[in-house]
Amino acid sequence: MPTTVRRTVLTLPGVRLGPENPLPALRPSAGLHRLGERERAALPAEMARRTGYGALESVLPVRLRDGYGRGRGPVHLDAIVIENDRLRATVLPGLGGRIHSLLHKPTGRELLYRNPVFQPAAFALNGAWFSGGIEWNIGATGHTTLSCAPLHAARVPAPDGPGAVAAGGEMLRLWEWERLRDTPFQIDLWLPEGSDFLFVGVRIRNPHDRPVPVYWWSNIAVPEGGPGSRGTGRRVLAPAEEAWHFGYERSLRRVPVPEWQGTDRTYPLSSAYPADYFYDVPDGTRRWIAALDDDGHGLVQTSTDLLRGRKLFLWGTGRGGRRWQQWLTEPGTGGYAEIQAGLARTQLEHVRLDAHTEFAWLEAYGPLSADPAAVHGTDWGAARTAAAAGLEAALPRAGVDAAHTAWLARADHEPGERLATGSGWGALEVARAGYALPGTPFEPSTLGAEQRPWTELLRTGGMPARGPSADPGPSLVAPAWRDLLEEATPSAAVDYHLGVAQWHAGDRAQAARSWERSLHASRSPWTLRCLAVAAQESGDPERAADRWLHAVRLALAAPGDGTDPGERHTEPAGRPGPAVRAGGAAGQRSRAPGRAVSGRQGGFWPEDAALLTARGPADGTDGTGPGRSAVERRAPVPAAREAGPTVAPGPTDPVPTTDPAPTTDPAPTAGPVPAAALAALGREAVEALLAVGRAPDAHALLDALAPEIRARGRFRLLLARILLAEGDARAARAVFDDGFEIPDLREGEETLEDTWYAVAEQLVSGGAVVTEEVRSRARAAHPLPERYDYRMRPRD
Repeated sequence: MPTTVRRTVLTLPGVRLGPENPLPALRPSAGLHRLGERERAALPAEMARRTGYGALESVLPVRLRDGYGRGRGPVHLDAIVIENDRLRATVLPGLGGRIHSLLHKPTGRELLYRNPVFQPAAFALNGAWFSGGIEWNIGATGHTTLSCAPLHAARVPAPDGPGAVAAGGEMLRLWEWERLRDTPFQIDLWLPEGSDFLFVGVRIRNPHDRPVPVYWWSNIAVPEGGPGSRGTGRRVLAPAEEAWHFGYERSLRRVPVPEWQGTDRTYPLSSAYPADYFYDVPDGTRRWIAALDDDGHGLVQTSTDLLRGRKLFLWGTGRGGRRWQQWLTEPGTGGYAEIQAGLARTQLEHVRLDAHTEFAWLEAYGPLSADPAAVHGTDWGAARTAAAAGLEAALPRAGVDAAHTAWLARADHEPGERLATGSGWGALEVARAGYALPGTPFEPSTLGAEQRPWTELLRTGGMPARGPSADPGPSLVAPAWRDLLEEATPSAAVDYHLGVAQWHAGDRAQAARSWERSLHASRSPWTLRCLAVAAQESGDPERAADRWLHAVRLALAAPGDGTDPGERHTEPAGRPGPAVRAGGAAGQRSRAPGRAVSGRQGGFWPEDAALLTARGPADGTDGTGPGRSAVERRAPVPAAREAGPTVAPGPTDPVPTTDPAPTTDPAPTAGPVPAAALAALGREAVEALLAVGRAPDAHALLDALAPEIRARGRFRLLLARILLAEGDARAARAVFDDGFEIPDLREGEETLEDTWYAVAEQLVSGGAVVTEEVRSRARAAHPLPERYDYRMRPRD
C-alpha cells in the first residue's frame, strides 16, 4: 500500500488561540538560551563563533500570541492523515505542520507522546506553543513563531526508492515563508510502500543577495515511561560519549555520557531540574537518536549527515518540572521528554546560509526494537551498539541516502491539490522581489487584510489611512521594506511603520524621530506606546511611565460604542476613580500627594505636549518638496494650536484640549482600540509605573481597565504587586489565597515565586527592614504553594 493522503478533523478538549497581541514586539526577548562573552570564550572556536552569530533582539516582524486562556471545550482541528499499511501519521497543517500522532499499525503502538488536549502555553518565541508530537523549529533559538500558525499544504507525487516514483503514491508538502529570517522552506512527508519509516524531506532556501543565519531543530516528544515501566522510564540513546549540558542557570558545559555527578542522565526521570543535553556526535558517525522503554521498544529518528545535532530535553522530577507537565496537558496524563535533531551542535548556534543557496536533508522516523538487557545495561557502549544495530537492520544508512537522492528529484515538483492555506506573507515577498521558488508557490490569492497596506505601498508609494485608535497592522522590518518606507509619501502610518523598521535595525534615534512625526500627524496611543518603549530602553523610566500612562488614557478615550469613555470601564464598588480615566470627576484617584517629576509640566514632558498639540500644513506634505531627503522631509513642523475635539483629562495630568487632524491622512471612521491592545498596553503601563515607584498611579490605571481584563491571572498578579508596593502585604497575600492562573506564564519566568516571597517577607517583618534572617523565616513560614511553583532551576 503506497502512501495515501486524506483530510480529516481532529476534535480535542482545548482552548481557542484568541487574538494576537497587536503591539509590535519592540523590547528584547527573554533570552533564556543565550551565553555571555565569558562563557563563549571557553567554547571550541566553531561553537563560539556560531553562538555569537545571528542572535535576535526581538521577534519582529512577528506579533506575539498571548490571547489564549485555560477554559477548555471541544476544539476542531483540521488534520491530514498520511498512511500506508504499516504507519499512520496525523499532521496539523494549521498548527505549524505538527505531527500529532505516529501510529505503528502492526503493533498498535503510538510512537510519540500524543497530548490528549490542545493547551497553548508561552514557550514559543512569540508566545503560544503546545506540547506533544513532532514540531519543526525554524528561525531562531527556541520554539518557532509558527508553532500555532497555518502552513500551506498540498499533494505531490511521492518518491518510491532510488530514482523512481510510485504509481499513485502521494506525498504531503508543507511550505511557508519564515518571517524572522525571510526564508522560504518546505517539508515533504511520505511513506514508501511497506515501509515502517516516515520519510521527511526538508529544504530551506535563501533567495536573497546576502547570507542569512539559519536555525532548524526537529523536536520529537516521547513518553518518559512506558508499558511495564519499572520506575526508570525510557532511556535515550545516541552515538556519543560526551554532551553539552545547558541548564536554566544559563551555563553550557561539556559532560560525560551517560553518567554525570553520580547519575545516569540518559534517563529523563533521573534528574531533578529541567535541562538540555546536546550530544557530541563524532564526525562520520551515523546521525540518530532513540528513546526505548523497559522492553527495548520505542522510536528512532535518523537523517542524512547535514542534520548533525542531537539533543535530549528533560523536565526532571522536581516539583516545578512536574507542575509544568501538568500545566501543558490534563490530570492523569503521563509525562514526556523531547529528543531532537538540528543543523548545529547545540541550539545556541545559528548556521550561515549563503546567498542563493539552500540546505536540504532527509529525516526518517519509525519504530525501533533492541535487546532490553543491552539497552538498559551498565555498559553504555553495548547499549549504543545494540540500538545502532537494530536501526541498521530496520533502515540501512545507505537506504536513507538513496531516499534523499530520490526525494531531491521531486523537491521542485509543483504542488497539486491544495489541502490547506498558510499566510499571505510569502506572496507579498514574491510580489515585491519577483522570487522564483519552484515547488513552493506563494500565490497572489493568499494575500489578505494584513498584507493590504503593504501591497498599497508597492502599488502607490503610500499607505492607507487609519483612525488614531485603529490597529495599524503588522509592521515589516526587512531592509528592502525599510527602504520603501523611507521613500514613501509621508503620513502617520508610514512614519509609524518606518519607526518600527528603524528600531529593529538598531537605529533608535531615527526610530524615535519617525514616531514623533507620526504622533505629530495623528495622536495615536499606538505611537505614544512606541515612544514609551524608546524612553525606557534609553534609560529614562520616568518619561516612559508618563508616556505609557497617556497612551492608556488615549486608548480609554477612543470612541466606539456610543458611551462616555469614563463609563465604559467601571470601577469596583468602593474604589475611587483613576487619574487615567477620561471624564475626570471629584474623588478620582491621583498620584501620591506631593510627588513631582523634574522636567514635566502638568503631567507632560514639554516636547511630548508639543507633539500632541501641533499640526502640520493642511496640504499633508509636511511643508517640504520632493527634492528633500527622507529625514529632512519628515522633520517635525511645530505650529499653533487649533480648536478641535476634546479628550477629557484626569485631575492631575491635564491633556491639551486639541485633537489635531492628521497632516497627510484623511479622517477615517473612528473606532475603539481593540481589547487585545488595551490589555497589552495596560499591562505594560502598570509595570512601567511600578518600576518608578508610582503604585497609586498603577492601581488607578488597573482599576480603569475593563473587569474582564482585570480578572485575568496576569492582572491578578499585577494587583498583588501593586498592593505590596502600597504597603498592604495582607491584601496582596489575599490575592494569592483567592487563587489565579496565568495562561501566558513564560518558560523560565520567576515573577510568581519572587512576588510570593516578597509578600511573605513583608508579612514576617511587619514592614520593617528585610534582613537575611527575615528572608529565611519567611521561606520557612510561607512555603511556595505547589500551584504557583514553576521553578526550572535551583534557587536559594
